[in-house]
Amino acid sequence: MTHHLALMSAVLSVVLISTAHAAPLSVGQMVPDTKLRTEDGKIISLRALVGAKPTVLVFYRGGWCPYCNKHLSALAAMEPRILAAGHQIVAISPDQPSALAATPDRGKIGYTLLSDSDAEAARAFGIAFQVPAELVDKYKNDYQIDLEAASGRQHHLLPHPAVFVVGTDGIIRFAHVNEDYKVRLDPEKILEAVQFGKP
Repeated sequence: MTHHLALMSAVLSVVLISTAHAAPLSVGQMVPDTKLRTEDGKIISLRALVGAKPTVLVFYRGGWCPYCNKHLSALAAMEPRILAAGHQIVAISPDQPSALAATPDRGKIGYTLLSDSDAEAARAFGIAFQVPAELVDKYKNDYQIDLEAASGRQHHLLPHPAVFVVGTDGIIRFAHVNEDYKVRLDPEKILEAVQFGKP
C-alpha cells in the first residue's frame, strides 16, 4: 500500500504541474444549479438539494483514491456533530452511480454520495482539472485505476479536493480548495466553519 501511494504521489505531482490553475467559487457566490445523479441514477438539482437544508459540499476524486476514502470515513465519524449543527453532508465525485455503491466502507457512510460523472459541477465550481492522456494510461496500466470506467466518460476530468459550506439560499458561506491531492481539510475545521456560520 505504501509503495502504491508513493507511485501515485510521483505521478499525480506531474498531473498538478501539467494542468491549468483552478479558479474556484468563493464565499458570497451562489452555487451553480447543476444536475447530479444519485446512486440509483436519479437526476437531482444541486440548488434544490442545498435549498432544503444547509449543506457541507465535499468534492472528492473517486472511490479509487485512498486519500479520498480516508477523508470520507473521517467525515462519517463527524457527521453526527454536523447534523446536530443543522447541516447535511453531501459528497460529490466523478464516479458514475454504479461506482458510488462500490465506495469502500459505503455501509459506514450515512451521508449522501452523488455522481458528477459529466464533471458539470466540478467545472461550474471552478475546481476541475484534466489528467493528461499519457497519465490516464499509466493509471490504468500501472496502478489498475481506470478513470473512464469509474466515471463512464472519456473527459478525464477530476476535481481538486474541496469543501463548501452553503446556506439554504444557495450562497457559499465557507470555501476551501487545495490542489494538493494528498491534503484534506480536517473535519474539525469543517465543524468550526459550520458552527461559525450558523444564524
